[in-house]
Amino acid sequence: MRARRMAAAAALALGAGSVVLAVVVILDNDFGRGLSVLACGLLAVAAAWYGVLHRGALRVAGLAVAALLAAGAIVLVVTGGRVLENALVLVGLGLALAAARAAFAVHVQLPPASRPRHPVLFMNPKSGGGKAEKHHLADEARTRGIEPVVLEKDDDLRELVREAIDRGADALAMAGGDGSQAIVADIAAEHGLPYACIPAGTRNHFALDLGVDRDDVVGALDAFVNGGERLVDLAEVNGRTFVNNVSLGLYAEAVQQAGYRDAKIRTILDTVPEIMGDDGGSLDLHFVGPDGREHPSGPAILVSNNRYRLGRAIGSGTRPRIDEGRLGIAVVGRATVEQWTAPSFTVESGRRVMAGIDGEAAELDAPVSFRIRPGALRVRIAPDHPGASPSATEPDSAPEMLRELVRIAAGRPAERAL
Repeated sequence: MRARRMAAAAALALGAGSVVLAVVVILDNDFGRGLSVLACGLLAVAAAWYGVLHRGALRVAGLAVAALLAAGAIVLVVTGGRVLENALVLVGLGLALAAARAAFAVHVQLPPASRPRHPVLFMNPKSGGGKAEKHHLADEARTRGIEPVVLEKDDDLRELVREAIDRGADALAMAGGDGSQAIVADIAAEHGLPYACIPAGTRNHFALDLGVDRDDVVGALDAFVNGGERLVDLAEVNGRTFVNNVSLGLYAEAVQQAGYRDAKIRTILDTVPEIMGDDGGSLDLHFVGPDGREHPSGPAILVSNNRYRLGRAIGSGTRPRIDEGRLGIAVVGRATVEQWTAPSFTVESGRRVMAGIDGEAAELDAPVSFRIRPGALRVRIAPDHPGASPSATEPDSAPEMLRELVRIAAGRPAERAL
């Protein structure tokens, strides 16, 4: 508790100091120069966006103009003096955000659970750049009484899991990417078995939001030794289980391209004009919004297993909870993002729909139907791991965050409970 209070106090002090210094710098600088820097920045963003929306010479021209305007803004800042003060403002704000993250850090004591007699760990040795092999995960599993099963090329993971259950497996774990996690979690939920997510993939988004320490691959195995248990939701699209999200539109179209794995950014940029440019083709996606009316799709639709925080200073891109029993729905427009939650969601189309399911390319028949499965999965988490999402206690707005930091610094109980 003392560390949280110190972190909250540091966040408040650093944030206030940075704001005061920023005001002093602004008032002391030439106002016209400040407006010029702002204008260069806004025009640079507009030029860059124009370049992204087009191809060939128009893209090159747009990005070149954006680079020149950005360089001009930097020159105006540097030649106007106060470089050290500007740098201190940025550093102070960065340290304030870091301290706020520390103040809202969580560690939940989950209800204890009995140790399984025959837990089985499935491992993809290539996932995450070979994390399973690097950490000798098979040997570490055996020392804990966990049977390791290493996937070979062309193995059917779903079939291997079912065979393990037939042999008497009473708990299942997966060390691999989120697509593989979804398969094992789905079968675990089907049979009512406890499941552990071992963060041996590349990004391990599901592990992060479950409260698994992504930097402690071996320690995650202790979920089946002396870990606690909680219930979380799963989600489905056209009957297929996913643990994170399904994207339709821009990203989904990009992941279908042959060159995506080797050149992700370039492939996405090349897809933007098709989806968002003036001559781009229609996505032919339609849905009923929270207002009860039918809407055409924006450039991208994201449907997630519970709601993601988007556009926040801290915790952005994470889910505060995975047990609220609601899908998170976000529709990205050309200049807006609309978010809401619902237990189910349907997207209509006159053709097969390209999708990215937990980052993997797929084609879905229309209508594309989503639903949440509340409390479907029994998750085991190691006792030394957080046990909840890093954003579980983080307020949704800046004023709420400020009030909560003041409460923590004063030693009072937090208003936002897990």
